[in-house]
Amino acid sequence: MAATGSMSDGEAEAGDRVFALDERMLRPDVRPVPGVESFRRRLTDRLWSLRAKRTMDVVLASIMLLVAVPVFVVTALLIAGTSRGPVFFRQWRVGRNGELFRIWKFRSMYSDAEERLAEDLKLNEAHRANGYKFPPGEDPRITRVGYWLRKTSLDELPQLINVIFGHMSLVGPRPVVTDEIEDYEHNARAYLAVRPGITGAWQVKGRSNIGFPERGEIDADYVRQWSLWGDIKILFRTIPAVIAKTGAH
Repeated sequence: MAATGSMSDGEAEAGDRVFALDERMLRPDVRPVPGVESFRRRLTDRLWSLRAKRTMDVVLASIMLLVAVPVFVVTALLIAGTSRGPVFFRQWRVGRNGELFRIWKFRSMYSDAEERLAEDLKLNEAHRANGYKFPPGEDPRITRVGYWLRKTSLDELPQLINVIFGHMSLVGPRPVVTDEIEDYEHNARAYLAVRPGITGAWQVKGRSNIGFPERGEIDADYVRQWSLWGDIKILFRTIPAVIAKTGAH
């Protein structure tokens, strides 16, 4: 989804692809997130779990990509045949440790969506005030095919590429644009401690129906309580959430 805070190629040249954290996030008076540091130590002591998580990501993402080839072809034809612009949408997002990466999605908006949002200050403010989204059916930037893609979550499929390359995981906090990091407030460190995911605790609990600061708390809880088995349960819970279109806008 297009949002403020995306970066152009010139703004993120090689060697400068790490998001500059706001100093307020590092000041001593910022309330620490309970459990995050112990989480990091626990991960160090349980490298087998991390390796198993990464192996699961690569194996499952590769299988899903192969199985989804026909879906990719049909979706690409629908996008190309109904609106001008590229089939895929790529945008800079904040990953683990503040590293920026390009996220892959099927384009669900008009090709000039970001320009429309940036040029219309009233629209931009309404977008930010509503948690970087518009009410269902009221986003003027989304194409007709795009609404269907978002409802079915098919626009997220290309992110399997990000998983294989190590930018993302199958399970984790949703990747955000730079402006959204501020909304995490004291939970920003929890978000930055792990790879963002295609699905996660926030998605299965309500997705776009849940805004900040509750979203930040959900992601922080996921980080504190992380386990490989927990990831597997989230993957299974994602299936009925996608079918029910829970919070899909």
